[in-house]
Amino acid sequence: MYSVKLRCNFKFRLAGDVAMFPYAAWLCWVIPIVGAVLTPIVAKFGDKVRDYFAVLTSLLAAIMAGMLIPYGLSGSFTIPGIGNVFLPADWRVPWIQIFGVRIDAGVLVDSLSIFMINVVAWISFLIMVYSLGYMRGEEGLTRYWFFMNFFIGNMLLLVMSDNILQMLFGWEGVGLCSYQLIGFWYHDERRRWIGNIPPSHAGMKAFIMTRAGDIALMISAFIIFTQAGTFNFLELQNNYKWIVELAKCGLILPVILLFFGGPVGKSAQFPLHEWLPEAMAGPTPVSALIHAATMVKAGVYLTARMFPIFTESFKLASQSVMNFTIRQLILTAQNNFFTMVAWIGAFTAFLAASQAMVARQIKKVLAYSTVSQIGYMMLALGVGGLAGDYAAEGYVASLFHLMSHATFKALLFMGAGAVLHACETTDMFEMGGIRREMPITFICMLVGVLSLSGIPPLSGFWSKEAIFNACLRSGNIALLVVAAVTAAMTFFYSLRLIGVTFLGSKSEHLKKLESEGFRIHEASAVMWLPYALLTVATVGVGLIGPIFEHGLYGFLTSTLNTKNIYDVFSPSTVSAYNVDISQLSTALITAIALIVGGVPAYMMYISRRIDPETFIDKHGLKSLYNFLWNRWYINLTYYKAFVYSLIAFSGESYKNFEVKVMDGANYALARRIASFSNILRRIQTGILSYNIMGIAVGLLIAWLLLWIGM
Repeated sequence: MYSVKLRCNFKFRLAGDVAMFPYAAWLCWVIPIVGAVLTPIVAKFGDKVRDYFAVLTSLLAAIMAGMLIPYGLSGSFTIPGIGNVFLPADWRVPWIQIFGVRIDAGVLVDSLSIFMINVVAWISFLIMVYSLGYMRGEEGLTRYWFFMNFFIGNMLLLVMSDNILQMLFGWEGVGLCSYQLIGFWYHDERRRWIGNIPPSHAGMKAFIMTRAGDIALMISAFIIFTQAGTFNFLELQNNYKWIVELAKCGLILPVILLFFGGPVGKSAQFPLHEWLPEAMAGPTPVSALIHAATMVKAGVYLTARMFPIFTESFKLASQSVMNFTIRQLILTAQNNFFTMVAWIGAFTAFLAASQAMVARQIKKVLAYSTVSQIGYMMLALGVGGLAGDYAAEGYVASLFHLMSHATFKALLFMGAGAVLHACETTDMFEMGGIRREMPITFICMLVGVLSLSGIPPLSGFWSKEAIFNACLRSGNIALLVVAAVTAAMTFFYSLRLIGVTFLGSKSEHLKKLESEGFRIHEASAVMWLPYALLTVATVGVGLIGPIFEHGLYGFLTSTLNTKNIYDVFSPSTVSAYNVDISQLSTALITAIALIVGGVPAYMMYISRRIDPETFIDKHGLKSLYNFLWNRWYINLTYYKAFVYSLIAFSGESYKNFEVKVMDGANYALARRIASFSNILRRIQTGILSYNIMGIAVGLLIAWLLLWIGM
């Protein structure tokens, strides 16, 4: 396995045996960015032309991504005059110089980037198709299509970048687009609010909170550059002397912890998780794009991209030094980093799932769910890093769940958008009884929440089982317990969502709408077809779960030098679905979690044998309910510490400094200048002879000065 620098003149050739691969690697992110820039121009030809052009742009990006799959499966591609090039391949072009060091721009094509861009591009394309129906008739659609394609392009740039600096352009690009799209309805009509948060406020909140993590990431990246002399991922992985140098300076642990600040902010992990629930203020396709294909997945991807560096390169760096203290610093930093990743992921998963159990707005339940499921992905990467030679299991489990979650979460958000259109409300408790009117949406969302809950044989079951297995095999039983409890809560709020939204009797809100002549109806085909396709994918992957997982393991671990722990899925045993003791254990844990979470949810929200409010009051759970409803008071604490305090400080500063000091000084200066002007005004009599005399005196003084100077 080695990397290749390809120096090309960008001459696009299609004939003969020329591989399209290098061009597709660039075009997959260039096309949507160029398409975004052209959107205002295309809009001059009509709204339909603009809309279909935007969707076509995203389709072309997905096709470019798909063209890379055969090369990822074969592990190489052919270029005439060069021969076979094996992955990972790093195709670079000259870019800029920093402190005398030349930085190339490039695309890194390996199994991880190929996997990720196909998840991003194809799901983004389906969301764009869905937008044709959902956004029909909205104002500002040129702006909408521009930022949607720009969003997709920057996410693909982030994934394909071969170095941290170039990746940061895509990283900040998706941050900018999220700010614009979350606050798309910037007029802040009351019906667009999420709770007491208007869209413009929600967009700003997302922008500021993610910037906190981004600053930490940038600080870390530039410190690494000072020691390594490169931002390139492969060079950082292969030349690990920078790790030793940072360890000698005592900076290795702070630097890698700061680096993780970027993923924490972008992927909405504790403590920078509070922006994501309010991000629901944007249009539903934006929510689907952020939660399923872009933005929050960026942090998981970056952690996975750095995973070989933080595992294999750190191990080699520790082995390369003779000094025991330095060696221990490197190993301790590595262990502390992955312990932090695992526990932040586990705690975030638990925290967000508990909040989803009491949320009323359907998109907010799904938002909390996303935070929780991203926590699972981080948990898997963390335990993978703690597993030594068997790190690949957690690595693959995380990415498997990323793909699985992207699929069912996109369909859930798009289905939720169809429900919002039909019911004209965001509150689940103002819906109910719409299963017969919206059968396609009901079936699709039912499959989605069951996959989210880890019900076999859907894709979510296999990916969540893989995470449980990674925890068990690495010996992290405490983390496994937290993950299992979270799974129970996940099944609870999933059944609650389905029961309240689709089952039972219709709410008074819907009855009132129907009395006014409004008819609840299924979404149009252009809306339901994209999430129906994702439903089929969720079921399809689930039906071949072990085989798919085994293939994904072989595909993704080409970037790692690890032992193969999936002997149980050898060709001779795959068809029999043999399982070992650890898998039986995790299956039992899953079953218990589903029973613990599913039975009370079924009794409360499906069969309606237990009234939730009565149950809460009877068992003294009101305080716990309020605690969860107020989001563990974390959001309120942040507002008091950083928002209200800043506003109060600004008010006091205005009264005491701006008004008394700055304004006082300005007025005092103005009075002095006015007094001086009044004195000068007295010598201006307006008499011509006096003016001529003054000119003469001035000329005489000037002549005397010149004469003295000579």
